[in-house]
Amino acid sequence: MSEPIPWLIESSIQIAWNYLERAGEIGNASEGSRFLLRTVDEMVRKGEHRKLMLANRAIEAYQRHRRVIAA
Repeated sequence: MSEPIPWLIESSIQIAWNYLERAGEIGNASEGSRFLLRTVDEMVRKGEHRKLMLANRAIEAYQRHRRVIAA
């Protein structure tokens, strides 16, 4: 049985956040949380429901986003 969608989104964001925080990659916390929420929410709407896939793709997207901002 799969998790309800809100729990799936929350869990995926928490995994991504924990990783990015430990890696020292979270800049502005408010901006980071909004970015992760938008990214995970969009993937869920497109049909992805694997928690670790959502988290990993959100991490990659956030890292790309931060590189673009830094350039």
